[in-house]
Amino acid sequence: MATFKDFRNSVKPNWCPGCGDFSVQAAIQRAAANVGLQPENLAVISGIGCSGRISGYINSYGFHGIHGRSLPIAQGVKMANRDLTVIASGGDGDGFAIGMGHTIHAIRRNINVTYIVMDNQIYGLTKGQTSPRSAAGFKTKSTPMGSVEQAISPMEMALTAGATFVAQSFSTDLKDLTALIEAGIKHEGFSLINVFSPCVTYNKVNTYDWFKENLTKLSDIEGYDSSSRETAMQTLMKHNSLVTGLIYQDTERKSYQQLISGYSETPLAQADLTLDQQYFDKLVTEFI
Repeated sequence: MATFKDFRNSVKPNWCPGCGDFSVQAAIQRAAANVGLQPENLAVISGIGCSGRISGYINSYGFHGIHGRSLPIAQGVKMANRDLTVIASGGDGDGFAIGMGHTIHAIRRNINVTYIVMDNQIYGLTKGQTSPRSAAGFKTKSTPMGSVEQAISPMEMALTAGATFVAQSFSTDLKDLTALIEAGIKHEGFSLINVFSPCVTYNKVNTYDWFKENLTKLSDIEGYDSSSRETAMQTLMKHNSLVTGLIYQDTERKSYQQLISGYSETPLAQADLTLDQQYFDKLVTEFI
């Protein structure tokens, strides 16, 4: 049986010391081992940004895509090889700016992929500009007088778009984050896990101490029901989305793959794609 050490490789992460992404990497490795995966059973697909490097730091199949495009690639991988556990990953700029259209449509499709967003409320790799998650008034190199835009609320957006698994965690809570990733992997459908992952270099507002003072654990809310979409939305609005834990899960809705007519049990990656000469000639004649 694999352990989290089996998901380590020899590539040393070059994130800034103290970056929350280290914990996300560790949580993915631990969760993969805990659910019984082997490295060859896992594919990690990432986008661009500091967080986009994570696919190269985990001993599994990996693909470092382009900005905002981790989800189209991840969905293609899953459709081609249904036996793989597919994790897509990226930052808040990657998933909620240039990649927002893909995020919305992956949610509504409910394809069986786990999407982990490392949310630091800033563009870190390009040296500290405002992201879609930066609060109004947030001062950066691109908004020296303070941002006049309202920050997007991805958890509320996900519920509105019909997500069947919505969760949020904090990078310092490795146990909780690992458990949520495990649950996301096991969920039959699309899983969105937003992780508050502070940027210690460029974001001096949303720091570790700031999150510790402002986050509320859903497990501390008496009677919280994660199966109620209405309760989930009301709770997010009440706490300004600053909650951690399993926000909402719908176990009744079928996944994209379960709804496709004729979707073969044999993964496309293992299918015999050889064409006999007669069938090939028939196809060619259609274009002559």
